[in-house]
Amino acid sequence: MPEPVQSSLQFYLNWTKERIEEMDATLASLASTAAWLQADSKRSAEQLIAGLKKRRDEFSAAANKQAEAHEAAWQSVKAQLESQWQQFEAQIKTYFETVGKQAEQQQAAFRDVAAAQAKAWRRAADTLREQADKVAAARRVDIDALLERLKVEAADAEAQLQKLKQAGSQSWASLSAALADSRKRFDQATREAWEAVKRAASPKT
Repeated sequence: MPEPVQSSLQFYLNWTKERIEEMDATLASLASTAAWLQADSKRSAEQLIAGLKKRRDEFSAAANKQAEAHEAAWQSVKAQLESQWQQFEAQIKTYFETVGKQAEQQQAAFRDVAAAQAKAWRRAADTLREQADKVAAARRVDIDALLERLKVEAADAEAQLQKLKQAGSQSWASLSAALADSRKRFDQATREAWEAVKRAASPKT
């Protein structure tokens, strides 16, 4: 039977991949809707977007350095990556408080980031199932339960985000808070599932 991947590291790899995908979705959305702006606002928007892209590239570079690292190295660098992520989010807030005040722009960004999150949930579930298949059937009870929980959490989070999409009148602060909540739930559920894979894959003592 094939050996599972280093599940202790897989959570960190997924964590960075998810955030990079959210950054990419945000940048693509802002670049697209910046065309709606007047000339002066458009110039300011382009400057802010350039700053966001720089933060995205710095985050990606720092994450890539750790791609082959051991778990302890990831744990030590995660605080740095968290800080970079928070700076990116703060700059998005600045964007919407200054040049991106239109509700249509904020809703467009929300829809695009929510779609990126949903894609990340599905990919994580698929990867976890693949790794669970490499674990002896007798040791899969916890993993299967956590995979089911991941499925339920994903469906619930997607339903909540869908409600906000349909409402279409919330501030960016509310939309951002909803994305942060679903992101937190995603992290918790996938971390627990990967830990279960790690335990099941470990030789019995």
